[in-house]
Amino acid sequence: MTAKADAARIPRPLIYGALGLMGFVTIVVGIGRSEGIGLSHMPPTRAVRSVDLSPEDRSDGAIVIRDAGSQGIIATVEPGEDNFVRATLRGFGQARLRAGLTRDQPFRLTRFADGGLELSDPSTGRVVNLGAFGPSNFAAFTKLLPDTRLADSGAAR
Repeated sequence: MTAKADAARIPRPLIYGALGLMGFVTIVVGIGRSEGIGLSHMPPTRAVRSVDLSPEDRSDGAIVIRDAGSQGIIATVEPGEDNFVRATLRGFGQARLRAGLTRDQPFRLTRFADGGLELSDPSTGRVVNLGAFGPSNFAAFTKLLPDTRLADSGAAR
């Protein structure tokens, strides 16, 4: 071999050390994730308001959102308006269809004492924290709550 080839060669102990370190890190991370080591868990906050939503598609492309309990209309989302609400509700509905379920059961929109807002599907177990999508998208769903005051009686409906 030439002097250049010898100079470009990485020493074997360095390669074995790097592979050993990568293997060690992979094992430690795997154990930590499976055992929950180093993960922080926030205690759940209490629900101050919730409503069960039953979305219905209209022939003109609008979505009528009803209170599942009273069957009263909460909102009508016209085509081209509130696209985040439209896409989120349709995504939840399609997840049900993929799971082989019907669209009969309502979705639940819940406001928490800490100001959080989540949309959940009791049928599939899917839960979305709506605060993660920015203030304008959060506000779009806040409008669907009949009473958004946090000074509620404390009992979720």
